[in-house]
Amino acid sequence: MSTPPMTTPPMTTLSRRAIVRGGMAAGVGLALAAPLALGAAAAALPLITKTIPSTGEKLPVVGIGTNQFSVTAPDEIAARREVLEHLPQLGGKVVDTAWGYGDSEAVIGNLVKEIGNRDKLFLATKTPMRGDIPPGSAVVDQALTRMQTTHLDLLQIHNFHGIDELFPLLTEAKQAKKIRYIGATTSSSDQHSLLLEALRNRKLDFIQVDYSIEDQDAEQVLQAAHEKGVAVLVNVPLGGRRGSLLTKVKDKPLPGWAAEIDSTSWAQVLLKYTIAHPAVTAVIPGTTKLTHLEDNQAAGRGRLPDAAFRKKIEAYWATV
Repeated sequence: MSTPPMTTPPMTTLSRRAIVRGGMAAGVGLALAAPLALGAAAAALPLITKTIPSTGEKLPVVGIGTNQFSVTAPDEIAARREVLEHLPQLGGKVVDTAWGYGDSEAVIGNLVKEIGNRDKLFLATKTPMRGDIPPGSAVVDQALTRMQTTHLDLLQIHNFHGIDELFPLLTEAKQAKKIRYIGATTSSSDQHSLLLEALRNRKLDFIQVDYSIEDQDAEQVLQAAHEKGVAVLVNVPLGGRRGSLLTKVKDKPLPGWAAEIDSTSWAQVLLKYTIAHPAVTAVIPGTTKLTHLEDNQAAGRGRLPDAAFRKKIEAYWATV
């Protein structure tokens, strides 16, 4: 991971809630101006990257999750286009999606082609999780077609569905340079034993699990991945299916110590808490709005909490 200098930017109490509320009040003009103002502030701090152990490639530590990208309304398409266009401009790279997220793969493929920034993104998707698995290389080729790309940066076996049949196919696709990395994911603690078995017995480049300050069921899996030299993507780092962590602090002022880790919002504090885990390569919070993207991407810059500081955040969170 790159080591940013110990500099502290000016402190602000602007929260995600306030940003969104302000954007709604001011209308489209403010929304369009936001990338310049918030992006410039974030850009003043050094970008944090972590290394993919299997190759040494470095990734920015904050990407996006896209399980809400299966939309058709023009305004919703436009909002997601803004996210995909500004992600690399703000320093991010990882775009994680799945066959099981409705038409999200196709929406992303269309928008990225329209924007023309495929080479600036790390595109990750997942294999089918329900129904029959397409025969042969079709499972890979369908993803390539839907995402309109010649290769995928990461293809992950989704919640272990068909792993025995799929793993050899993904290995062949990697050799054929249709995919660069192979992964396995789960969003259920009931499958952590399967993930541990996969880490022991299969040549994985990545795993993906749920993890946050309130959901640490995957700690054993994270430790195993770290020991095995496998990269980790963290799903729902701000709560997600278990309820948004931000709702718990929506009326709480940001503590003064947040400035010590270059955080100006609760979202940044909570993301940096997770990013700082030694096993974590990148977090992928679900992101459909430009204001959220800007807030989240700021967590990928500046200083991260060390182990003692993470304990301090945990102690504070226990009082919330």
